[in-house]
Amino acid sequence: MSVDFVSVLAERGWLLADGATGTNMFAMGLQSGDPPEDWNKIHPDRVRNLHRSFIEAGSDIVLTNTFGANRRRLMLHNQQDQARELNVLAAQHARAEADAAGRPVFVAGSMGPTGDIMEPVGELTREEAVTVFTEQAEGLAEGGADLLWIETLSAQEEASAAVEGAASTGLPVVATLSFDTSGRTMMGISPKDWPGIASGLPAPLAGIGANCGVGASELVATVMSIVEAAPEGTVVVAKGNCGVPEFVNGEIQYSGTPELMADYARLAVDAGARIIGGCCGTTPEHVASMRAALDGHSRRSAPDIEAVIAQLGDVSDLAKGVDAAAAAGGRRRRRRG
Repeated sequence: MSVDFVSVLAERGWLLADGATGTNMFAMGLQSGDPPEDWNKIHPDRVRNLHRSFIEAGSDIVLTNTFGANRRRLMLHNQQDQARELNVLAAQHARAEADAAGRPVFVAGSMGPTGDIMEPVGELTREEAVTVFTEQAEGLAEGGADLLWIETLSAQEEASAAVEGAASTGLPVVATLSFDTSGRTMMGISPKDWPGIASGLPAPLAGIGANCGVGASELVATVMSIVEAAPEGTVVVAKGNCGVPEFVNGEIQYSGTPELMADYARLAVDAGARIIGGCCGTTPEHVASMRAALDGHSRRSAPDIEAVIAQLGDVSDLAKGVDAAAAAGGRRRRRRG
């Protein structure tokens, strides 16, 4: 199936990924503080139902329920010795639903960060990080994943270790970073830095891009910067949150409507993304709207930032081409004057 993933993407021009795992599981009964990965063992029917819902909504790629299923993250729940088992099970659940779809649907093995900071700033060594990611990748491959999907990373060192571990399986590898309100990752990587960093990782990537973040508008602006800096032919991934997170009655809810996510999907393709999906807050209903929008869409010229803001909402200063630190300094000087 790994060859098929590459060939189908080349033939189709774009592929639609799924939406959120965790936020949808909360609506299905997951309790705050409980690891979603546990559901691969105790509620396999719910995990498979979520995959099926996204496939029925039109997803071409479904991510396994393994975002936090690496040994370091599972230590928080004293489940580190279950890492391989949970990854195998999760991939098997997604594989079963993908194979029942009656059309090509690809299983992407989700690999999130360890939650630790690596040397020299933190204590996690590169050798240990590679071992952790290799263990997870091998479990996902054993369970039937078509590709490995490294997501929500913020540091170059961890991305390098994750790619080395994932590439050991021989499966295609996609990697996405998460950019915050400053227009950079938590560890300071900008969207324009990312293609150059990606080209120096231990193995070639089948796709690079951005996920999560602070909303659909910022994600599209991020994709625009990645595309601008990436070599021609790079497969760029857009998997943004469903609008902006807001506190409502003590809970986080996402502002994005199906209509907004349809606009986001079209703009992401126009900006140069080849794989489009949703992250936190994105339901099968949103994905169905995105699928209908893309099926009826012919790629237009790349949007400018004003068009993105007009359709999806405001973006950070960095996404507008303004250095946030310099702008803040200028505002302080004007106030003092």
